[in-house]
Amino acid sequence: MRKNYLLTPGPTPLPPSVCEAMARPIIHHRTPQFQAILKEATEGLKYVFQTTNDVFILCSSGTGAMEAAVTNLLSPGDTVIIVESGKFGERWTEICKAAGIICDVLSVEWGKSVNPADIAAKLKAHGDSVKAVFTTLCETSTGVSHDMEAIGAVVKNSSAVLVVDAISGLGAIPLKTDAWHCDVVVSGSQKGLMLPPGLGFISISSKAWKCVESSKSPRYYFDLRKAKKAIEKTDTPFTPAITLVIALNEALRMMKEDTLEKVFARHKKMAEAVRAAMKALGLKLFAPDAGSDVVTAVCVPQGIDGEKLVKIMRDTYGVTIAGGQDAIKGKLVRIAHMGFIEEFDIITGISCLEKVLSQLGYAFPLGSGVKAAEEVFMK
Repeated sequence: MRKNYLLTPGPTPLPPSVCEAMARPIIHHRTPQFQAILKEATEGLKYVFQTTNDVFILCSSGTGAMEAAVTNLLSPGDTVIIVESGKFGERWTEICKAAGIICDVLSVEWGKSVNPADIAAKLKAHGDSVKAVFTTLCETSTGVSHDMEAIGAVVKNSSAVLVVDAISGLGAIPLKTDAWHCDVVVSGSQKGLMLPPGLGFISISSKAWKCVESSKSPRYYFDLRKAKKAIEKTDTPFTPAITLVIALNEALRMMKEDTLEKVFARHKKMAEAVRAAMKALGLKLFAPDAGSDVVTAVCVPQGIDGEKLVKIMRDTYGVTIAGGQDAIKGKLVRIAHMGFIEEFDIITGISCLEKVLSQLGYAFPLGSGVKAAEEVFMK
């Protein structure tokens, strides 16, 4: 018998009240009862997105919302700028190429954040030919956050729309969609919003909506024109994920009661504790200058197999963290601190990490990481 602890960058742990909401009897979606639920969910999402624009709920993971952004905004042959600083920046490029879009990729070293001036330079070089700039709020593969406020200030004066992948960051770190001129923001349910996978979300500004109306890309299920007509009647164009939307309302109520300010402060405290623990253990942070309050990426010690470390923690002790991807697979681990996580989850995760590191032959004073984290929590 053992408990399982989930410290991965999605899915994240579910609050008991969210689990209870999903156990309620199913209702029909073309009813006044569900209309009231859908209206509450849409308004709650606008609060978390910090926008007055339309926010659409999709039956998909966050990647479905990414594809919806591409196919609704663009036409084959359009030119875009894509910031690649990890696996999920690369996903924008893969989706755009599949849709016949011309991609000018701004490559950023993994573990670093993008310089907004580099985006400005590319926009200037292209003139008015760029239709969109694709970015990532939190690059989950590296634990890096990008300065979306500064990027928005650059893009707003161009003819391009700014598209933000906030799948990991939404509800965990600040993102002021309207104030920061983020024209399109996509997200998913299984991270900061404390739900199972299955819902995608996308907000569209009036500037971006003009692109939607002129796009020539083929689309059907993810056609946001259908979604807009439906939402004007407090409805959905196709069968929604009824149970997940009911649970979404419970998660949004929790966040509203807590307030976004306190939610962000809690994530910041968790991140500070994890980083303090890693430093106390003598471990190097992968992104020391651009680390995100969503997830911390840590380099494993020389001679330690990161994949084996993750496997033992998960399969022997029930504590699940994430490993590295692509070229950094086996070389780092990622400890998430987003969603329904509090300080004793972090303490448990660090304690398990210490135990397995010691078993694998890494020498350090046992308890030093836990002590450093507790000192942060005691402040």
